Amino acid sequence: MDSTTYILAFIAVATVATFMTRVIPFLFLSRHHEHPLLLHIGRYLPAAVMALLVIVFLLRSATWTAPAFGADALVPSLVVILLHLWRRNALLSIVAGTAVYMAIQQTSVFNL
Repeated sequence: MDSTTYILAFIAVATVATFMTRVIPFLFLSRHHEHPLLLHIGRYLPAAVMALLVIVFLLRSATWTAPAFGADALVPSLVVILLHLWRRNALLSIVAGTAVYMAIQQTSVFNL
């Protein structure tokens, strides 16, 4: 098998697997959409996942030993929070925060 066929097969399998992981919950849980456990999970899981992502980002991406003490991660986080509170647009907040983070990393402005 040549590399092009292998890559196309890999993409096809990954596409089907991703699609199935999105469809299966709707197929099997459609009758139970009012179940208290599913309502609880639907209400609290998104916030819990976001909090976990923020914690992991701050722990792994920030340079806490630099003189600016984590500003390389705290500044983009603040940009995301302020933009989201102002515009209520998740895509704008994420793109702007990512752009600020990448600009900080590329210029090493806080890692003197």
